[in-house]
Amino acid sequence: MLITLTTDFGYQDSFVGIMKGVIYTINPAVQVIDLTHGVPPQNILAGALILQHSIRYFPPGTIHVVVVDPGVGSSRHPILIELDGSYYIGPDNGVLSLAFERQRPSSITLLSKTDFHLHPTSNTFHAREIFAPVAAHLSLGVAPAEFGEKLASVIELTIPKLVRRGHIIDAEILYIDGFGNLFVNIRERELAGLEKERLRISLGPIEVGGLSTNYSALGNGEFVCVFNSWGLLEIALNKGSARQRTGAKIGDKVTIAPKAD
Repeated sequence: MLITLTTDFGYQDSFVGIMKGVIYTINPAVQVIDLTHGVPPQNILAGALILQHSIRYFPPGTIHVVVVDPGVGSSRHPILIELDGSYYIGPDNGVLSLAFERQRPSSITLLSKTDFHLHPTSNTFHAREIFAPVAAHLSLGVAPAEFGEKLASVIELTIPKLVRRGHIIDAEILYIDGFGNLFVNIRERELAGLEKERLRISLGPIEVGGLSTNYSALGNGEFVCVFNSWGLLEIALNKGSARQRTGAKIGDKVTIAPKAD
């Protein structure tokens, strides 16, 4: 059995280590994999996108724990979702919702059975007191229904939609990776009907060029626009950081338009 951990805790503090200590105390035989602890702080959409584009590479039965939880201690629910034989544990704030890929989960469980929590339970560290111990007990074979009552639905995130103005597409930056590459909410299929070799891509007032096939298609310090491993348009800077060069941030607008004759 595998447990993956995805958080915005970073690597400076002891939070991740404590989660693992809780898990191994309950089930010393389980294998824990750090998916990432570098989710931008409190960025629920980034955590959801990372999970969405990672889970296909893990075997059925994997338990995915995702803690990007700015509402910890509030009325938001801690939940467990079963989908296609795998499990997703975290806060009900949308961070788990993109994993569904429009499928209906087999079950959604409110983690209300306190027998499986650590005590006392704080208002600031449910990763330690609820999510980690539930994951560990689940890995030992406890059935999802044992952790609490069923829920009918969860909070779902919405990916920003493209805006089309004739042959012009207005998109936006969804995610920025550790290299400073800018991920845009457009997939290659959404360019159907356009001449791809005649497109120009602009980030606000900055024209970043046309489509390329790989990162080294242009020279050092030049912008490169590719469709990346997530299937999204990516604006990169060869041997540099597009984020640093442009000052871009999540939500900034990107325009794709035909080149002028």
